[in-house]
Amino acid sequence: MAGDYYEVLGVPRSASAEELQRAFRTLARRYHPDVNSDPSAEERFKEINEAYHVLSDPQTRARYDRYGPDFRQVPEGAPAGAGASPGGGRSTGRGRGSTVRTEGVDIDLEDLLRGFGGFRGFDDWGGATASMPGADQQAEIELTVEEAYRGGKHRIALAGPSGERSYQVTIPPGAINGQRIRLAGEGGRGSGEGAPGDLYLVVRVAPHPRFRLDGRDIYTDVKVAPWEAALGATVPVATPGGEAKVRVPEGSSSGRQLRLAGEGMPNPRGTPGDLYAVVRIVVPKRLSRRERELYDELSRVSTFDPRAES
Repeated sequence: MAGDYYEVLGVPRSASAEELQRAFRTLARRYHPDVNSDPSAEERFKEINEAYHVLSDPQTRARYDRYGPDFRQVPEGAPAGAGASPGGGRSTGRGRGSTVRTEGVDIDLEDLLRGFGGFRGFDDWGGATASMPGADQQAEIELTVEEAYRGGKHRIALAGPSGERSYQVTIPPGAINGQRIRLAGEGGRGSGEGAPGDLYLVVRVAPHPRFRLDGRDIYTDVKVAPWEAALGATVPVATPGGEAKVRVPEGSSSGRQLRLAGEGMPNPRGTPGDLYAVVRIVVPKRLSRRERELYDELSRVSTFDPRAES
């Protein structure tokens, strides 16, 4: 494998075990052959796999840090300097059947490692054979505001390398944009005896003609007549959970927000959102004769000037 293992994973040499795992999982999700059909992805994935399995083992990592690319040619527990090439010696190969030339003596690498009890088989990727968990995968699931509000069973179909697969998903009440729903064991296949990864469904709530979402808060317009806005009234307002009533205070102007506490998106683990009914004053398109008379009278007696209001 070409390149430094740390560079392959994109981490510093001081990286912690958690950082190594995080980097590996991120890259594996991107390059795993199950999710990336690019011909070069498989080779890249092999490099990532080898680098991670070397650096995730503290003892193997220590040997790699000390001896570099020749660490496999040095027996486990060898003293400092054993991986060097004294007397001008140098490594003549890697893997099964290769030799190390040390102080003018050819030593079969496989025999040497077996004698120290440290020999392990190598797979076709050039790395030590090991099981590897499958990569986590991610897909998007689109819901209407009503579906996200209510939650419940939802069947989806996702296309994959082996064809379309169908899943029945339980949506928690009050699912919001960006929320992830985990389907354990439904991700990429593992290698060897490795467990499969998980599938994460990322919620996207589709735009709605009536409701607007801001986190768990819901905004909706409530239409009121001019006299209801002026005199005050109790009017119905639609919510994703059904109709509710809201009190419009007298003297309300368009744009005023009327809060219905706890009527927003549910939250199974905490406080629900609020619903805000935004006042929208609507005037009649056509007036009856009597309505016109009343509006004419109001215009003569009223001293109200909306343009003079601050």
